[in-house]
Amino acid sequence: MTLSPLVSEARAFALEALKDEVRGNGHPFIEHPDAVAEIVAEEIGLGDDCLAAIYLHEASRKHPEADLSAFPQEVRVLAEGLNMISSIRPKDTQLEAENYKRLIVRCSPDPRTTVIKIADRLEIMRNLSLFSKVAREQKLLETLLLYIPLAHQLGLYNIKSELEDIWFRYTDPQSWRAITNKLKATEADRERLSREFVQPLAQKLSALGIRYTLKVRTKTAYSIYRKMKAQGVPFEGVYDVFAMRFIIDCEESREKELDLCWKVYSYVTEEYEPDTTRLRDWLTNPKPNGYESLHITVKNKQGNFIEVQIRTKRMDDIAENGLASHWSYKGVKGQKTLDAWLATVRYRLEHPLEELEPDALPGAPVGEIFVFTPSGELKILREGASVLDFAFSIHSGLGCRCIGGRINGKQVTLREKLKTGDVVEILSSKNQKPGKDWLGWVVTSKAKSKIKQELDAEERKKAADGRELLERRLKNWKLEFSDEMRTALMKQRKYPTQMAMMAAIAEGELDVNEIKSFILSAQERTEAVEEGPKTPTLPSALQGGSDDILVLGARDVKGIDYKMAHCCNPVYGDDVFGFVTRTEGIKIHRMSCPNATRLLERYPYRIQRVVWQDSAASGNFQCTLMVSADSDNAALADIMEVIGQFKVSLRSFNVNPNRRGGTFEIAIRLLVPSNMELDKVISRISALRQVEKVKRV
Repeated sequence: MTLSPLVSEARAFALEALKDEVRGNGHPFIEHPDAVAEIVAEEIGLGDDCLAAIYLHEASRKHPEADLSAFPQEVRVLAEGLNMISSIRPKDTQLEAENYKRLIVRCSPDPRTTVIKIADRLEIMRNLSLFSKVAREQKLLETLLLYIPLAHQLGLYNIKSELEDIWFRYTDPQSWRAITNKLKATEADRERLSREFVQPLAQKLSALGIRYTLKVRTKTAYSIYRKMKAQGVPFEGVYDVFAMRFIIDCEESREKELDLCWKVYSYVTEEYEPDTTRLRDWLTNPKPNGYESLHITVKNKQGNFIEVQIRTKRMDDIAENGLASHWSYKGVKGQKTLDAWLATVRYRLEHPLEELEPDALPGAPVGEIFVFTPSGELKILREGASVLDFAFSIHSGLGCRCIGGRINGKQVTLREKLKTGDVVEILSSKNQKPGKDWLGWVVTSKAKSKIKQELDAEERKKAADGRELLERRLKNWKLEFSDEMRTALMKQRKYPTQMAMMAAIAEGELDVNEIKSFILSAQERTEAVEEGPKTPTLPSALQGGSDDILVLGARDVKGIDYKMAHCCNPVYGDDVFGFVTRTEGIKIHRMSCPNATRLLERYPYRIQRVVWQDSAASGNFQCTLMVSADSDNAALADIMEVIGQFKVSLRSFNVNPNRRGGTFEIAIRLLVPSNMELDKVISRISALRQVEKVKRV
């Protein structure tokens, strides 16, 4: 990027002021204002005053004593506005996003200041990995609540889309990776479809003298994810994953533009079958933000649905960058457009977000709130969480001693509900103890679990005594009290948990001799059944190999050498692809495998499509679950009990106590027939009150 004398002077000033400053990667800090200036100049189109202000802002922010008097007044005003915005922190102002946005506007006498700030945030998001975990979470939240809506309001659509996609990649990496990998895996199909689509149209349009550019636009991963959720469909069910865009080159006469767009439309719908229910005419009635285009979904002879967008070059400029795209035009016309657009910027900054289309912005995570400790650490809690939930999220000991708190400096009771943006300080007393009514004041599983643990402390002690008594008697009697028998007795006597049953033994409510009689009766019934016809103890679906894979739809795969990849352990029903190795045949990976991105990018010629056969044959698939649970032995027994209820086989069960967190970290290896059965196991384990998190690895 060639710099003007003004910008060069400002950069030299910043270079000297920032010579000792470095970024998180150890590189000189000047890289940041350089990158922001490039975004502002190349991607938005602002002029030299704004570029110079970027450098002066960074220099004076780091060194407030810096003398800026040698620079023009307009540049200094822009730099001072940027400094004022940077000094504001949502956690300090205790303001919600809309009020924070309005405060930014008041700190920006020139509306270009806000546009520069959005560019600054884009550069930060592109380099988010340089920041600490706490700083990353803070910037992700600010981007969601503030910068994405602002970029949309100001018509900076490309920037808005990129911010959304980066936010999605960090907040839901597994979904982002799965969609991105599917886009890479189907890229060749889209290219082929594009060539075949335009071939019969090219000659007709050329004969008419219509000059156009054909652009294939693929949706971002976040945009596809939002469509999948809104329509309740898988990736393959999103028709407009990509669109064919005809960009017509013609003079800027509205009559001429409309005539050519409709001519192209007529040729497209003559050649391909249109779905008129999906016609969107934003030529006759442009959107309030200035968007003009003609959209139609058509179907080719192979049954593929394709979205077609038809617009002129002028319309495409506005669609890509909003009215800001006209800043690059020179002369009086360009200046008039700039002035009009800046007036629009000011108007939109001063009006609430409710004026936008409901589906124009990303939704905040459903059922979650974001609150901060006094030191600025971000905590994510369930919607409806109270001060007490917040205390337990910091430390279980602090939760048990909590007597209230301060929200944004105001003292409140421990049952007070929190909302996004609150800064919360916990008040405690060593004499405080949990009461039964606390369970009605909390919504998070961790808080409920810890409170119940404290309330059940006496019951746990009795349960330990009862278990010891029972085990001693069983050893003397030489009897085995299996998990199946325990479950049956609990149901018969209506004990909700094994701990309750063991406590009943210690209190004498349940006589151990009754348990002895129950065991002997169960053994007699088992022996009577065994005298009849023998039946397999395990379903046949658990006995076979893994012949239920089809390669490229083939029905006979016995001669194909393939293996399940150990890095992701696919299970029947997972979304998968094959990778042809040099010595080990085809390895099957999940689409969400951590290695999938690398394999799809580096070795596309070795990728093999694979699908499962229509129904599961006999076969077992290995998988691993990581479970975080309360450090209570009853939790381990409950997890084992759940596993025993399904058609899965336990291979190993490793427990590592996390003494600092007061939890067990449990690695469970299973053999399962399908991902449906695995999902059932995960769902049931997640529902256990002692379990905090279950993750498949």
